[in-house]
Amino acid sequence: MPKMKTNRGAAKRFSRTGSGKYKCSHSHLRHILTKKSTKRKRQLRGVTTVAAVDVPAVRRMLPYN
Repeated sequence: MPKMKTNRGAAKRFSRTGSGKYKCSHSHLRHILTKKSTKRKRQLRGVTTVAAVDVPAVRRMLPYN
């Protein structure tokens, strides 16, 4: 049986935490930043966890992570 392939795009976007959850960064912080408030941009910094409904899809894309 061949090995399963990791989705490389997902591997660059998601990583596993120690407790088994997946962490990812926020979207909407790349461009068109002038119309966004400072508070909104500040709150988009850092990482968040993937929603529970999306975890099975991420797990399928990252079989060895």
